[in-house]
Amino acid sequence: MGLLEEFSIGLFFWQSVLFLALLFLLRKFAWKPILNSVNEREQKIADSLELAEKTKAEMESLKASNENLLKEARAERDAMIKDAKETASKMVAEAKDKAKEEGNKMLAAAQDSINAEKAAAIAELKTQVAAFSIEIAEKVVRGELSSADKQKALADKLAEDINMN
Repeated sequence: MGLLEEFSIGLFFWQSVLFLALLFLLRKFAWKPILNSVNEREQKIADSLELAEKTKAEMESLKASNENLLKEARAERDAMIKDAKETASKMVAEAKDKAKEEGNKMLAAAQDSINAEKAAAIAELKTQVAAFSIEIAEKVVRGELSSADKQKALADKLAEDINMN
């Protein structure tokens, strides 16, 4: 028994009516909620993708901003280090110059002190030499003038010198 042999128009009619009624009911009550939920889900997915793209773009922007901030911070740090090195170099150079100047002043003061002490020593030496010379001359003259004959001869010689002049 094949399907074609048992075909009945009544059964076909009622099956078609039931099928159309089922389609109508499904369309009226099931298709709209199903389509609405599918559309809502599609919209949520689209919104989520859009949000993800916005978030990705924002993250890229933040990343670029952070990199720029890091570059600026590094540049500022390098500038501060350079300024600090320059300041330290200047301070060292100033300290060296000041120390050299103080050393030169001390050297000049020492040189002046040495020259003053040298002049004082030379003056004292001259005074002592003069005193020794006078003492030696006094002893020589005493030795020469110890006798009366020598004194008389010296007086005569001095008198002749005075007469000649």
